[in-house]
Amino acid sequence: MLNLIEWFNMVDVLVTRKGQVTVPIALRRKFGIKQGMKVSMEETPSGVLIAVVPSFYDLIGADADKKDLNKTLENLDKMRAEDWY
Repeated sequence: MLNLIEWFNMVDVLVTRKGQVTVPIALRRKFGIKQGMKVSMEETPSGVLIAVVPSFYDLIGADADKKDLNKTLENLDKMRAEDWY
């Protein structure tokens, strides 16, 4: 059951016949959702939770200044080619 504050923060959207919904611009801006990004949908007791799926580039985090992204991607490609995973 939603409390009054949660109810006022809800946004209604329409579902198309293909099952698509449009995330309102205010929420896209607030959560940094851009075209082509992935979101996950999870069933919860109070409904459906939609969450942004972070990209590989977003996961670099605290070690970003210690690692070279291009070198890391090259190493991953090499490992995949050698069947390391």
